[in-house]
Amino acid sequence: MKRFPVIGVLCLSAVFGLGACSDDSSSPSEDASEAAADLCTDLNALKADNAKLKALNPAVATKDQIKEAHDAVQQDWEDVKENAGKMKDAERSAVQSAAENLKKAYEDLPGDTTGRDALTQLQPQIQQLDDATAAASSGLKCG
Repeated sequence: MKRFPVIGVLCLSAVFGLGACSDDSSSPSEDASEAAADLCTDLNALKADNAKLKALNPAVATKDQIKEAHDAVQQDWEDVKENAGKMKDAERSAVQSAAENLKKAYEDLPGDTTGRDALTQLQPQIQQLDDATAAASSGLKCG
């Protein structure tokens, strides 16, 4: 009866011991694939949050809702920048320019701007970012 716990402990020790000896390093191509996948994930998040901003109804959207959606887009852009080395220069420049234009347009809104006016004024920049992220995703063959 006492043999089973001892055998179990020995088996677990062997499994964990062998696991500790395995090679955790990845090849450069695996690292590149992972970075591209991370970038695709970040671009998809940016596209999704930009779509939420774009979909806000100007007739009822509050400035706080617009700020929240804008902040999500800007955070997504920060995430994209961390992995942007995998993008072609033209795609990276287009997404960067579009994200910065949206940020500047939002920051330039007067304090008393209504939700309706804010969304109307931001539509060109929102569309520019939508187009740029779609092109970058397509270039990376994101799914």
